[in-house]
Amino acid sequence: MIRSALLVTLGVAITAFMSFWAVIFSIFPNSDNRVHKIANIWGKILLLICNTKVEVIGKENFKSKNPHVLMANHQSDFDILISLAYIPGQFRWLAKKELFNIPVFGAAMKGAGYIPIDRQNKEEAMQSLDEAALRIRNGKSVMTFPEGTRSREGEIKAFKQGIFYLAIKSGVPIIPVTIIGSGQIMPKRSLRVRPGKIKLIIDKPIEVKDYHIESRQELIEKVRNTIINNYDEWRDADTAGIKDTEKETP
Repeated sequence: MIRSALLVTLGVAITAFMSFWAVIFSIFPNSDNRVHKIANIWGKILLLICNTKVEVIGKENFKSKNPHVLMANHQSDFDILISLAYIPGQFRWLAKKELFNIPVFGAAMKGAGYIPIDRQNKEEAMQSLDEAALRIRNGKSVMTFPEGTRSREGEIKAFKQGIFYLAIKSGVPIIPVTIIGSGQIMPKRSLRVRPGKIKLIIDKPIEVKDYHIESRQELIEKVRNTIINNYDEWRDADTAGIKDTEKETP
């Protein structure tokens, strides 16, 4: 617990420092790409001090020159760091409104062009999705967690429909992203941080042009099943590797 307390304290200090510089950079015109780069460095630093190693699979599937909607499963606050540090290129977060109220940190998020969404207000949430669609049409990818909240036991919960409305309206492909192991690093509602290894799987883009708002449930199931299949396949591969190693041990 002492180690975790020290890491959390150091992490808060680093976050405040990086957020301060992000706010400074955001004063200049068209600075959102630079601010996002600061966020990328912030994520890598925090993962390094927490002794968290990340293996990226399928990096070539994200063509950063083209806009996409990235969707990932969500088990831990570390998912944010992992995504910022290891998903290549530029993207903008669609994040819950409450995060933007955090002093300095919230201002840094605004400077990076991240988009707040109010889950309690349907009308405001739709306005946020329209704003995200505008960012996409301007060539920016958007990143989100379609479960809407972190899972406790590693299960992948049902996906919210709003973000699929965004993808269909924007007409850009969805990239399913699977994160394995973050729940063991820092579980939901816990400040305990453990060292460990993460797998980040970036799957091939799924086209949305054949789907409509009325048929979005089919698209939801396709994206969710892709993430679940990758989660099961790569997690089972790790488990099989551990068992094989145990068999070889005399």
